[in-house]
Amino acid sequence: MGDSLARIRVFPSDARQMIDMTNKFENVFDAIAASPEEALNMKLRASLIREIRAKVMDAGWTQSETAHQLGVTQPRVSNLLRCKLSKFSLDALVKILARLGSEVELRVA
Repeated sequence: MGDSLARIRVFPSDARQMIDMTNKFENVFDAIAASPEEALNMKLRASLIREIRAKVMDAGWTQSETAHQLGVTQPRVSNLLRCKLSKFSLDALVKILARLGSEVELRVA
């Protein structure tokens, strides 16, 4: 994956001097997560949401049609299509993929 940069600017009491610290992260989730475990969870959820979105887009469904197909509410579909990671657990996303006829495999390396 490409590298993401997180840029932190520290303004000391003397505002004429600015310290610019740049940390390099493998991806954005590593930069924003509180722990490596949280970053991994976010990466997994994002990957599942990408798959769900692709299937919904390929089907050409409206949000209402998608909600009906998945057995969820339209606002839930809206959150899904807008990639609101914090609104979905891994378990919920696996269930949605199963409703779309997909199989999910977990591989531990």
